[in-house]
Amino acid sequence: MAQIAREQSEPGGAGNQVTDFFQRLADYPRRMNKFFHEVRVEMKLVNWPSWEDVKSTTTVVIVTVAFFAVYFLFTDTIFSRLEGVVWRHFKH
Repeated sequence: MAQIAREQSEPGGAGNQVTDFFQRLADYPRRMNKFFHEVRVEMKLVNWPSWEDVKSTTTVVIVTVAFFAVYFLFTDTIFSRLEGVVWRHFKH
């Protein structure tokens, strides 16, 4: 009994942890409100790309992906045929 009373009266005791928890829980709506306010302020500072920038970068991405798709199709086909030639050569 004396130990519990001592822990609650000492800084950092079990009683302090409980009250800290409830204090943080009570501050939660205020902290969330502050967080969303800061998000709105930061979003106003974002330099958004223009529609022309979005279209041009999307086109570059699509062309690049198509190029690499054809490139890997080509190299995969060549290496597959080369593998078949090597297997047929060593099979006989």
